Amino acid sequence: MARIEWKPEFSVGDPAVDHEHRELIDLVNATAGAVLEGGNEDEVAQGFGELYRAISAHFALEERQMREAGYDQLPQHKGDHERLLDVLRDLMDDPRQAGAEPAEHLARALEDWFVGHFRDHDSRLHRVLGPHPHS
Repeated sequence: MARIEWKPEFSVGDPAVDHEHRELIDLVNATAGAVLEGGNEDEVAQGFGELYRAISAHFALEERQMREAGYDQLPQHKGDHERLLDVLRDLMDDPRQAGAEPAEHLARALEDWFVGHFRDHDSRLHRVLGPHPHS
């Protein structure tokens, strides 16, 4: 399985947000690794649970910041968040549903989502919000 590696195009121009995004990518890689290594159901479920919680918390924070700022693209941005959470829930229901390479499917699906989301949504959001707290 190819790990998701941080790429310059993932950067949104805010070091704190980029750090959070790197942590999410690390969790994706750890979860995909547990699936790939044939971890037992509890280990795989724990990995997905940690990943889902971390991504959900990150999204909740971003969405709160958008609401407070009156961000004009909140519905579209939130909709993209929901699409990723749907993908994660589907994979959590049956991580091996993707056939022989579920870890590859997880990494590929999430990398594709990260590339598009960071480029199309997060970079615009953080340009509009400017410097702001991230916790």
